[in-house]
Amino acid sequence: MQDLVIWQEGMQVVEDVYGVTARWPGSELYGLTSQARRGSVSIPANIAEGVGRGSAGELARFCRIALGSTYALMTHLELAQRLKFSNPEELQPLLTALSLLMRRISRFVHVQEARR
Repeated sequence: MQDLVIWQEGMQVVEDVYGVTARWPGSELYGLTSQARRGSVSIPANIAEGVGRGSAGELARFCRIALGSTYALMTHLELAQRLKFSNPEELQPLLTALSLLMRRISRFVHVQEARR
């Protein structure tokens, strides 16, 4: 699993999200901060679980769940911008990395589905 680029990139997204959310208001610790952090952790965790299931079909299924988490996280980050918790310049590198990861996971899912 650790050799999968999508897992590695997912882990980096988690680190980046934790860094960004550390600067959000303390009043959001159990709100948007928690949602963004849990959503980011869900990405590599679901990829890892899919790998552990041992079949291409299960891997594809869990990677689809991870992909759903990327979309949810994108929404959390957009909300953070709108609520002025983070400025667009601060989030842009993370949003760019997340968009790339979304494309890579999508391609990976298609490859795994073709293997079934």
